[in-house]
Amino acid sequence: ASIASMDMGLLLRDDVFVDFFNTFLNLPVFGQTPIYISGMGRWYLWPELPSHLDPSPAALLAWLEKHRLPHFCKSNLCLHFVLCQKLLGFIRSGEAAELLNWQSADQWLLERCISGSHGMRHFRAFIQGTAGEELIDFWLITERLLGLDESDGSQRDLFLSLVHRLRATHLREGSSVITLCTTIAGSLPKAKHIQSISTRREILSKMQEQALFMIQSYWLPKFFMHCKMGMEEEESCQPLLQEYRERLSQASWQEPPYLSEPFPTMHIKRSQGVSGPYCSPKAKAEIWALVKEGRDTQELKTATFRVKPEWQPGPARSTEELCLDKDALGSVPQQSEHPANTAFGGNQGVTFHGRPQSSAEQDLENLCKEKIFSDLLPSASLAQLPSLKKPVKTLDFLPWAFSAEACAGRPFRDFLQCQNQSMETQLLDLWHDLEEFLPVVLDSSRENSFFLRHLVGEKICKTYLEEDSIEKLPLETRTLVSLWNHLICGEFSPWIFRAQKEICKLLCCLYEEFLADDDRMFLQYMAPGSNIPMPKVPGHAAGRWEHFHLSQRMNQSLKLSQALHGTRSLEGISSKHWQLLAARDLQKGGSIQAEMKLLLGST
Repeated sequence: ASIASMDMGLLLRDDVFVDFFNTFLNLPVFGQTPIYISGMGRWYLWPELPSHLDPSPAALLAWLEKHRLPHFCKSNLCLHFVLCQKLLGFIRSGEAAELLNWQSADQWLLERCISGSHGMRHFRAFIQGTAGEELIDFWLITERLLGLDESDGSQRDLFLSLVHRLRATHLREGSSVITLCTTIAGSLPKAKHIQSISTRREILSKMQEQALFMIQSYWLPKFFMHCKMGMEEEESCQPLLQEYRERLSQASWQEPPYLSEPFPTMHIKRSQGVSGPYCSPKAKAEIWALVKEGRDTQELKTATFRVKPEWQPGPARSTEELCLDKDALGSVPQQSEHPANTAFGGNQGVTFHGRPQSSAEQDLENLCKEKIFSDLLPSASLAQLPSLKKPVKTLDFLPWAFSAEACAGRPFRDFLQCQNQSMETQLLDLWHDLEEFLPVVLDSSRENSFFLRHLVGEKICKTYLEEDSIEKLPLETRTLVSLWNHLICGEFSPWIFRAQKEICKLLCCLYEEFLADDDRMFLQYMAPGSNIPMPKVPGHAAGRWEHFHLSQRMNQSLKLSQALHGTRSLEGISSKHWQLLAARDLQKGGSIQAEMKLLLGST
């Protein structure tokens, strides 16, 4: 709530906020997908506006404050930003210096390691599988819960859902949270309907503070030692370590004078000319045409691209030959890197043993294979990238959009509610609940996975699949019945994928309306008085390289957001984390640009 009430211009002076906000803005659910380079004060819009317009930064900030910031404040990225700020506050404090004997150089290095969405993902990957992971999960859920108004009917369902989730996991006897906060938790009321809301909130708030202090005083120092040892072995981190040693050698290190320079004047990069009207759905279709055909073109496992000098925002750069790995064209978020990869034996596909399969079961198996294991592998080279002649329908990229929506504060759901589309809102909720169920049921290593999968499975059945509800849902009867038979027992079923596919078909047209509405709102701020669609202006269309770069920017944002949201498994610590740390500069694009540097090579 405090972030939502702040001035957008002031928020953008915080480089850590900019990093999380850029990650949010580039999620492939929205129409307009901008990115802000704070060191230059420059906004890059996509799709660009026609070059005859002179967009105002003030108008852009007003649009962001009205149509993006409220959704960011509902997202898991925002919760991680708040947690990151609290960790940074502790790191910079005199209490930390005294308690942990940290010098200013230590504080500076740890700040570099944990700042931004990548820093938080690295920290979470480090504590994965430990009591620290449960403490952070508890802190995040409690932070969201305490920010809700139970008396507000629109928030009550989410409030109760979070309370039930806490009771089934972190407030269960034997959990790390209960063990740590035994005295406080002992006074937590056991009744299902607690009369005193203030008492419950006070107890949870105290437990949350205790959990945060343990994260700060125990897990942060361990993470700091882990970072120093890991950086020693990574060549690209040596300049960072050299600066750290220089700071250590000087008792009173003075920050370089450039840090106190005034903020650069905010401006929007002018378009070089755009052909056709402003239309984000068409632009998105061109992006996903490249991605979709790139997935289908699998001549080579690696690809060499000739990179244009302007591969990233900023001054022109030298041309390089760059070799891309298997993730060169990203991955369908909920398909290729699901825990199911391990559960069903890597890339060999899903195998169902037992009696002979009917044609319907065979269709489901094929859908399951496609859903989990299809990878967007690179085309052979830039010269062989698809020509984009084949039209791509909205339905083709709807799974990406819906997965991104879960990480973006559910803007499409808000649109459906504003349109009084109650049935469609329920269908979208079911899609997301099924998506949330998948990583829980397929990854048994997750904390409290047994209790959580039964909790989520039963919730889905009672909310959508009871007899009085099942008749209202416009899905195939055998799909709904099969879902009930498996989910009520907390079991995985390929019928989940069938249900999601049916839901996508039903919501496709409404999602197109959502994008059109997003365009209208954007143009009202950026081009007031202009007719829609925008008149055609001379110029050039984005080329294949621009499409590829944009697809990667959105894909990296989605993968990072899913890892923090919990719908994608966190990667184990590898050399990639240290390379990202070395490449990350919060004033030059932060986490997203670091991913792009690592993916495409740096000059």
